[in-house]
Amino acid sequence: MQPAEQTSVPRNAYERTGGIVYFPRMLDKIRGYAAGTLRADYHANLGTGFDGRCCRFLGVEYVSVRERVLQGGTDEEVLAWCFEKGQRPGKEQILVWNKFMVKRGWRDEDDGSTQELGRYKASSGLASRTDILTFFDYYEVDEGRRP
Repeated sequence: MQPAEQTSVPRNAYERTGGIVYFPRMLDKIRGYAAGTLRADYHANLGTGFDGRCCRFLGVEYVSVRERVLQGGTDEEVLAWCFEKGQRPGKEQILVWNKFMVKRGWRDEDDGSTQELGRYKASSGLASRTDILTFFDYYEVDEGRRP
């Protein structure tokens, strides 16, 4: 039997579970990696970057979330587990998180993320795309959801 081809991409970063953007995408990456189907260029950043930020937002360790996801269950069940083991953000905290995440890379020169987005775009042949202003925009184009 041949191993599964590593061609899957995670869900859209804009999708939400419990009102929280990015969380479903992180879970998809965990599941895809475990199944051997996650596109190889995602492997190096598992548990870091936005995954790490999401876990810190919820007050849980990525390794623990990964273990919980691999036990099975819906996204909602995993999120409930995160709330139980970490912290449950309030509506305003979720609003701030969502706005921060969807705009990440846009005018973020102070910490270098705008430059990092530029490097991602260049490595994918998208450096001339002025419509890609955020990491979420980049994901949409890079993963074929948007031309």
